[in-house]
Amino acid sequence: MYPISAPLRSGLLQVSPIHQIYWEECGHPAGKPVIFLHGGPGAGASAACRGFFNPQHYRIIIIDQRGCGRSLPYACIEDNTTWDLVADLEKVRCFLEIEQWQVFGGSWGSTLALAYAKTHPQRVTELVLRGIFLCRPHEMAWINQQGANAFFPEYWPDYLAPIAPAKQHDLIGAYHELLCQSETDSASCLNAARAWAQWESHIVHLNHDQQAVDDYADPQQALAIARIENHYFVHQGWLTEERALLNQIECIHHIPTVIVQGRYDMCTPIQSAWQLHQALPQSKLIITLAGHSGFEPANQTALIAATDAFAGLK
Repeated sequence: MYPISAPLRSGLLQVSPIHQIYWEECGHPAGKPVIFLHGGPGAGASAACRGFFNPQHYRIIIIDQRGCGRSLPYACIEDNTTWDLVADLEKVRCFLEIEQWQVFGGSWGSTLALAYAKTHPQRVTELVLRGIFLCRPHEMAWINQQGANAFFPEYWPDYLAPIAPAKQHDLIGAYHELLCQSETDSASCLNAARAWAQWESHIVHLNHDQQAVDDYADPQQALAIARIENHYFVHQGWLTEERALLNQIECIHHIPTVIVQGRYDMCTPIQSAWQLHQALPQSKLIITLAGHSGFEPANQTALIAATDAFAGLK
């Protein structure tokens, strides 16, 4: 990873009557523009995300999407859809007076990157995508109903604990009742937020990362990712059909694309990355001996090689 430098400037951008999103600019002011799209949805971006880009060659733009991280109001799901986020990216681009930029996204960030690129293909110079998530029902079920639990059975009971047995046939729906239809400061809501976020933290790393799990021991810290992610899952990402991101994808065939996918990704299994690669014949698929997290060494190496290559450094 490249050294983590302080932002050159940062602030809050009013993108709707309700929402302000946090933005920051790092690296070289005259460098190649790139926007980093974090996962979740609802995870927010950390300073470490700057390290995927050479700061001498990139103008690095990082945002926290609606409702999460440093954006306001926290954990808000009102007026918070995929297409609101796509519109926000254009507002940020125009605000920062950027004509075109590279779009870098992992996990949910790959979903948003594809939705944005298909909507505004003329604004994207390259795509760097990791841990492909196409927001299809079977992908969401793998994480939150049946699939990943077969590989992490020791952590599954803690995820089930907030849900009454009679409702466990639809865990996303049951969690929605606790996270999105009850008071956000209620004990049941906060307990559900912690369980949802900690379950996901258990499955995103190939090797167990207790610190990642402990980060969500505070239920208020867990609330944004749990509540927003569940909100998006219940609405299937506001995508009109299962293959929404793969259909009519020829509009971005001209965009150079690198896909980095962990062979042992238990959060977003490799099948979706393969299907995206087949739909984008110009793309380069790099399969790593890694899990889901972009910060695992093999994923880091592949992602930095991609951004270096697109900056003309290799």
